[in-house]
Amino acid sequence: MLIKIKRGWELDEREVTPEEVYLNRRAFLRKLGWTGLGVAGLQAGWLASALGLQNKKKSGVWQTIPKPRPPYPVPRNTRYTVERPLTPEDIAASYNNFYEFTMEKERVWQLAQQFETHPWRVEIRGEVHKPMTLDIDTLLKQMPLEERIYRHRCVEAWSMVVPWSGFAFKKLMDMVQPTSKAKYVRMVSFLRPSQAPGQKQRHYPWPYFEGLTLAEAANELTFLATGIYGHALPTQHGAPIRLVTPWKYGFKSIKSIVLIEFTRTQPRTFWSDLVPDEYDFWANVNPKVPHPRWSQATERDIGTGKRIPTRMFNGYEAYVAHLYRG
Repeated sequence: MLIKIKRGWELDEREVTPEEVYLNRRAFLRKLGWTGLGVAGLQAGWLASALGLQNKKKSGVWQTIPKPRPPYPVPRNTRYTVERPLTPEDIAASYNNFYEFTMEKERVWQLAQQFETHPWRVEIRGEVHKPMTLDIDTLLKQMPLEERIYRHRCVEAWSMVVPWSGFAFKKLMDMVQPTSKAKYVRMVSFLRPSQAPGQKQRHYPWPYFEGLTLAEAANELTFLATGIYGHALPTQHGAPIRLVTPWKYGFKSIKSIVLIEFTRTQPRTFWSDLVPDEYDFWANVNPKVPHPRWSQATERDIGTGKRIPTRMFNGYEAYVAHLYRG
């Protein structure tokens, strides 16, 4: 029997106050039924309180963001550009899904600060000619680092645009040389409940695990990010190394990787194990296929608050559509 596990973000969109209403205090108060001249003082107090909390939050978020130091910043690859503006860094750094710490997106940046990301080693094994285990600093020295601006689309129907720093997954493949028997790549995150309080929830099968086909991993878009906005990754973004697959929903891009394994068979994945009727192995962005409980036709840009149409493969159809023919 499948036990349905309720997650904090799983709401029908009709149950959530529209952001454009929330940000407009007058409309928000009218929606609550507070009208008349006596509302002015209440509005002013509400606004002052909201701004005070927001300023305090922004100040705290900036303290979690690393200062640029070598090897960052790295050269930008202008092949990968986006027509939308970059999401402000403090917004991107304070709105994260990282269930290892909490299900509350706006608290991840706080709870992740106790997480230690150095030293950090990544093991690469399985169907490869050159298995190895590398510490993150050695890996950075061996890889050609670059910056790419990508769209990021969450299955929850919100999105952002950020400049990732790192290297193409294909460069790692070239280094370890997969054998002819390798068909898939399995990736596993850390297990450290003493520093990640969300991992104390035993109804989740920690550590987090994900997978790609070998062809997906070798695609030019597939990226291993070690930095963002011209500096190393903050812990809330998945430091010190995470996957970025911009044509897939965000949960596919596993954070804080400790193991990369090349396999002959399709690996299991975290969410498809938990809720197979809602999350499949592929997780490709497709606006025509709704989640069982909400539409994927549009998305909310967290930088602007605007709701915009969702694009097939998140706008990367020209790069990846050939992988899914038939």
